[in-house]
Amino acid sequence: MNHWSLALGLVLGVLALREATAHTHHLHNAQKEREADGTRTPRDHGHYSNGEHNADFDHEAILGSVKDAEEYDQLPAMEAKRRLEILLVKMDRDNDKHIDRKELHSWILRSFRMLSEEESSERMDEVDEDEDGYVTWAEYIAETYGIKDPEDQQLLDQEDQVEEQRLLREDRQLFNAADKNIDGRLDDMEFLAFSHPEESPDMLPIILQQTLEEKDTNSDGLIDFQEYIGDKGKEQDREWLLTEKDKFDNDHDKDGNGILDRNEILAWVVPTNEDIAEDEVDHLFAAADDDNDDLLSFLEILDHHDVFVGSEATDYGDHLHNLDRFDDEL
Repeated sequence: MNHWSLALGLVLGVLALREATAHTHHLHNAQKEREADGTRTPRDHGHYSNGEHNADFDHEAILGSVKDAEEYDQLPAMEAKRRLEILLVKMDRDNDKHIDRKELHSWILRSFRMLSEEESSERMDEVDEDEDGYVTWAEYIAETYGIKDPEDQQLLDQEDQVEEQRLLREDRQLFNAADKNIDGRLDDMEFLAFSHPEESPDMLPIILQQTLEEKDTNSDGLIDFQEYIGDKGKEQDREWLLTEKDKFDNDHDKDGNGILDRNEILAWVVPTNEDIAEDEVDHLFAAADDDNDDLLSFLEILDHHDVFVGSEATDYGDHLHNLDRFDDEL
């Protein structure tokens, strides 16, 4: 999204957002984890690190749950295969005993959505201090920023905390936008939109406006390269500038006109799960399509079950209970 980085240390108390677990996973608070250029951290930010492949990402992309992936890691291989085959039947929309690219792509997108829901639920449990099933602004800023009183302006009065000021202001804008019934609190679905705005089309205009307010110094509604690199560009060496120019020209400026329009800005700051899912499909096909027919047979997937769900791995426990959701959504 998340992770759609700004130093998390800028946010008071934000280091307590996540606890480490034995299974390396990719929970992220979308409006907090940012790349160096201000974009939200993409869903696949932990797939590769320092050239090393992290298989946990692949398992979560199939299971749609960090918790399920953790339990799957404890299962014997035979049980893992048995439960994976149950999933394959659900994944196989045309009942031909093969998984094509479109079927896998759709499944992964739904898994990403489920991961966002799981992350949001965990985050909501952390913030909902009175456990009433809602998150108020006061609860959120107390847990996230350490501001116990919403009227306390101490954070905003400190000149050396410009980033905190901006994050707090942006969070308030997102909170208000997610509060659809304007009752001053967020239920679970509203909190999902707030914590993972990339999942909600209604939130994208807010993210766009925030980006323009930060980057668009000449207020023309567009972002050129100088605005893209910002003031930090003045402090960088030639190699950094050339790298950023290459990214600007080849990754973000799709029409090659030297500026980013609104659609290009959104594509830059909010990485799309569509593209990430497509890349993951390519990755899984490369790993398991042994006969190179551009289809994954059940046998190929089961032979490579460690790629899809781990070698000693799946509770299908909770996830099996969610299978009907895939029938409705796919």
